[in-house]
Amino acid sequence: MSAPVVGKKPIDRVTAVLLYAFIIAVCTFTSFPFIWMLLSSLKPLSEIFGQGFLPQNPTLDNFRNLFEQTPALRNMLNSFFIATAATSGSLLFCSLGGYGFAKFRFPGRNVLFGVMLGTMTIPFIVTMIPTFIMMRNTFHWIDTPWPLVVPGLANAFGVYFMRQNMLSVPDSLLDAARVDGASEPLIFFRVVLPVVLPALASLGIIFFMASWNNYLWPTVVLRSPESQTLPVMIASLQGSAGRTPYDLMMAGSVLSVLPMLAIFLLLQRFFYAGITAGSVKG
Repeated sequence: MSAPVVGKKPIDRVTAVLLYAFIIAVCTFTSFPFIWMLLSSLKPLSEIFGQGFLPQNPTLDNFRNLFEQTPALRNMLNSFFIATAATSGSLLFCSLGGYGFAKFRFPGRNVLFGVMLGTMTIPFIVTMIPTFIMMRNTFHWIDTPWPLVVPGLANAFGVYFMRQNMLSVPDSLLDAARVDGASEPLIFFRVVLPVVLPALASLGIIFFMASWNNYLWPTVVLRSPESQTLPVMIASLQGSAGRTPYDLMMAGSVLSVLPMLAIFLLLQRFFYAGITAGSVKG
């Protein structure tokens, strides 16, 4: 195994061993809570806070009881639908906005782009109450998935992220497509999007994870247990001291982590490529 390289100079073997040992230690430390959660989901409640780290009698009863005692399957489907719809819509509108800011010249472009970036400094808690009143009184969307999908479709961070990536698309490529008679929608979908596919994948991972793990806003707008998302359902299991079913909560937590882990592992190559491509200077 060749020694790691820092800059253009290879580091010595002792330093490399110490570096790898440090990385392994950090990875072990950060992954320990997830390992404990997984093992606890296989233990009965009486063993979770016992002396042993490994389950004495591994069982899947916690998962079966979770689905029998709560609408966990319905909540998982709700989370999947909301996260998929929000991610798909956000990718479409953010890529359109990024393409407009990156490749078109129009009056007030820089001012509008600056105002859009300024909205990123406003905490969501400031706009949560007005947004809730709008969702309740104007659209009548309370206890439906749409307040979790529609307001975030044109995300300022997503527009900025896609704009930075689309700056790397050569203007000559777009001009050649126009000379060949391609319309602007055709250029966008058939020429631009394939070039920035890694950026779309990485942004999709970010949006999907944020939507899947969202807790505060779903707690406010989703009232009935059947319409709640998985994180809200897991939090609702919290009881008074000594009455919290940690066995069910651990099983639910494992179910909430597995989709995120699977998606990241499948798309991690695009994720790293998209984050790197976003470093283009605009």
